[in-house]
Amino acid sequence: MSEAQNHPDDELEFIDDEPEAESGGDATNRKVWRVLIVDDDPDVHHTTLLAMRNQTILHRQIQFLHTYSALQTRELLLHERDIAVILLDVVMENEDAGLRLVKTIREDLSMPETRIILRTGQPGYAPEIDAIRDYDINDYKTKSELTRNKLYTTLTAAIRSYEQIRTINAGRRGLDMIVRASADLMQRHGVRNFAAGVITQIAGLLGLAPEGLVCAHDTSGGINLGSNDVTVIAAAGRYADLINRPVDSISDAQVRQALERCLQSQRNLYDGPGTTLFFHNRHGDVAAYLDTRESLDDIDRRLLEVFCVNIAVGFDNAALFSRLNSFAYFDQLSRLPNRAHFIQHIDRLLAAPDHGKQILALVDLDHFAETNDALGHRFGDRLLQEVASRLKQSVSPRVIVARISGDTFGLLGASDDLSPTQLMGLFNTPFTVDGQELMVSITCGVLNLADAGNSGAEALKDANIALKRAKQGNRGEVNYFTREMSIEIQERVKLLQALRHAFDNERLFMVYQPQVNLVTRKAIGLEALIRWRDDDGKMVPPDRFIPLAEHSGLIVNIGEWITRVACHQQARLARAGYGHLRMAINVSVSQFRHPRFPFMLKRAIEDSGCDPACIELEITESMAMVEADFLLHTLDKLKESGITVAVDDFGTGFSSLSYLQRLNVDRLKIDRAFVKEITDSGRGSRIPEMVIQLSHKLGLEVIAEGVEDLAQADALEKLGCHEAQGYYFGRPMEPGPLMDWLSNQAV
Repeated sequence: MSEAQNHPDDELEFIDDEPEAESGGDATNRKVWRVLIVDDDPDVHHTTLLAMRNQTILHRQIQFLHTYSALQTRELLLHERDIAVILLDVVMENEDAGLRLVKTIREDLSMPETRIILRTGQPGYAPEIDAIRDYDINDYKTKSELTRNKLYTTLTAAIRSYEQIRTINAGRRGLDMIVRASADLMQRHGVRNFAAGVITQIAGLLGLAPEGLVCAHDTSGGINLGSNDVTVIAAAGRYADLINRPVDSISDAQVRQALERCLQSQRNLYDGPGTTLFFHNRHGDVAAYLDTRESLDDIDRRLLEVFCVNIAVGFDNAALFSRLNSFAYFDQLSRLPNRAHFIQHIDRLLAAPDHGKQILALVDLDHFAETNDALGHRFGDRLLQEVASRLKQSVSPRVIVARISGDTFGLLGASDDLSPTQLMGLFNTPFTVDGQELMVSITCGVLNLADAGNSGAEALKDANIALKRAKQGNRGEVNYFTREMSIEIQERVKLLQALRHAFDNERLFMVYQPQVNLVTRKAIGLEALIRWRDDDGKMVPPDRFIPLAEHSGLIVNIGEWITRVACHQQARLARAGYGHLRMAINVSVSQFRHPRFPFMLKRAIEDSGCDPACIELEITESMAMVEADFLLHTLDKLKESGITVAVDDFGTGFSSLSYLQRLNVDRLKIDRAFVKEITDSGRGSRIPEMVIQLSHKLGLEVIAEGVEDLAQADALEKLGCHEAQGYYFGRPMEPGPLMDWLSNQAV
């Protein structure tokens, strides 16, 4: 008796063939389990369909596919991959066709998730234990035992296993894709670049074409979106032309409404025509819309939830990068490109073959510091913003305008678009700041990029050289860079480097020029003068290297060395019997203003053992006038030690008699320019005479420098000058010749 007779409930029901839609057809628009029947016996196909008629498993219907040989099965599986279960006959073309097909499915076609149930009507060809052990199958049944209930149970177990494995594998693959997608996105700098990558990566995660867009709702200013509240910041596919446009301009009402609902509800939406995702961002919430032709399953939704968390962090990082990039390349006050960004623009132009037609102009606001001091920094900032706005709006859109430094702007463009003369004309109209009108003049340095070096930094340096030359001359003018300027600067740099080397390697030395009493013509003092002999033995004039030392700040160290050497020389002279000779030491503004100067001078006097009353500091007239208030206090402290002070080059500047009367000085020094003219004409003696009389009225000594002949010495003596120095009395001498000169003077 058969199983059907023993178990009436399991009897197969034979009815007419099922409708075509139940056994094949398109299932793309509905969720079904796809089961492939592989058997060379058509009756088996028909019987299986009858047994599973109108059955659902795990809330889905079953769609059957049919093949009748191993070869036919391989061809079908090359195109049909989404198969949950294969009911596979063991014996078809030959006795092991089914078993060999198992290996093909698993190894060649790489379908590890599909569940395979072997069915055989001849168990001897493939014993159950051997088949289970040697082949990757999930169940083994004889055809006679697969009645309706048992077939249903077997398929349910196989489909449940398939769904669990597919969920695990899909999750693993999805997480792997999320990790790789996140890593790829993190390499994209800037919010808009990052957003464009989001579309591509989500589409890849879901296996879709990149059709979608990303929009942002700016809530904190972190994402620069423009004037509209919600703007499309990235788009792909059929939405590509919506980039940088407001969401209101999206013609598809369903897409527009889905994005608006997503931002308002702050959650992902899966119920629209596509999928809309929400990304919370500290710098402004973001929403992405993708065309998904069918609703997503639970796996895809869970993966998207994980992905959205990563993307939200990514948007934060991208927004932060955009802010840092803004700080790095844009001036925060004027919103113009800054120096670094401007140099990049110059580099790009220099790489172009026609860069010789481009010019670089630097515009400097005249006397801006005084405006800041008088009207305050807030007013100064507003003025800079107004200047930036006028420059940007008045020049061609092709011209790049940047803020290079505090009150200096850079402009870069073709000579046809950028005229320095027109630039100057932009400032003929006053600026209005906080209701107050203010005229501003500018000084301009211009460089033709044909004369530029190989880099933007070098070009900017050359333009700055032209600007500095213009500022040193007459402000309010345009100065063009020439190669000679660069050569001169290079020579100055080389000379400064050589000076540092000479100082470090003791190539500088001191000479001493006698100062005499004009009545007795005897030495009463010496002026300490520095000299430099280069490696070739040639003398470098002091008027070449001393200004360099002052400009670079090296004069502070050199000045300290001069002071110590001069003090020690005075002490040696005293030990040799010339203790009455004073030692005059020149002091620069930089040296005098250095906080260590009083301490250094005191230490030099103490270490050398010289008499402080024999040390005289020479300060220039310009220093005495400009630094008068500072000098009043400092000189009083220094003179407590017993030193004296002389004002050098008196009469060459714009003297202030009120300051001179207040300054605690001992001697005025008539400049050599007036001494030279003292015998040339009647008018030549008037300034020396005036200085001498002024000295007498103020109770000061007076000394003239640059005396080169007897007539000059006699004329000075007749005018009442007390002392003098110059080649007529003695040239600057090193210590050895100086001692000989002093000995001869004594005789």
